[in-house]
Amino acid sequence: MTDKEPNETEIISRKAKRMAEARKHRRQSAWYGLGMFGLVGWAIAVPVIAGIALGVWIDERWPGETSWTLVLLLAGVTLGCLNAWYWVQREGRDD
Repeated sequence: MTDKEPNETEIISRKAKRMAEARKHRRQSAWYGLGMFGLVGWAIAVPVIAGIALGVWIDERWPGETSWTLVLLLAGVTLGCLNAWYWVQREGRDD
């Protein structure tokens, strides 16, 4: 091996730098955007529907002055928005 040939450590280091650079400058496709849109939608929809279902069940079992359907609907919206915010922040860290 001559002094001009790169050793194995240098080769691996260059490959790692190229991979990191490629990840940094990757272009997001339309499918990625649609997937993120769907993820955010489901992240909000599932807690809302679960809250409504639980609220209707409670209202049927124990009727009262409080509409648990509305209370749990609002709780589901809040939880869903926090969940969606978490996913968007997690995906946005790489940008």
